[in-house]
Amino acid sequence: MRKPENPANDGRRHTGKSGEALAVSFLKKNGYRIIEQNYRCKLGEIDIIARDGRVLAFIEVKARRTDLFGGPKWAVTPRKQRKISMVALAYLKETEQMGKKARFDVVTIRLLPGDPDIEIFKNAFDLAY
Repeated sequence: MRKPENPANDGRRHTGKSGEALAVSFLKKNGYRIIEQNYRCKLGEIDIIARDGRVLAFIEVKARRTDLFGGPKWAVTPRKQRKISMVALAYLKETEQMGKKARFDVVTIRLLPGDPDIEIFKNAFDLAY
């Protein structure tokens, strides 16, 4: 018997997809060249991989409809940073780019009434493993 869907999951999924679409548009307007979205491997997922000039950026997107649980920039915990780092290393190895310059960026989106508030934090955290 299949477990019933949780309506809250649908809302979070919609917020996440909306946030990622806004982030891609924002990044393109700011000179990033999108290479891949939702890169997955057995270790996890990275929302966006892009080039910012000569630097490869691994980008985590955090979107929130409310500040009830804190702002989106606080949602990239040390545990999440380690997971993103491991996935990034797997990507670099898989694509034979281990010697390339790379960094971790975080795009935060507050989806409050009116226009969304979008910020990018370049080099938001260091490689963590």
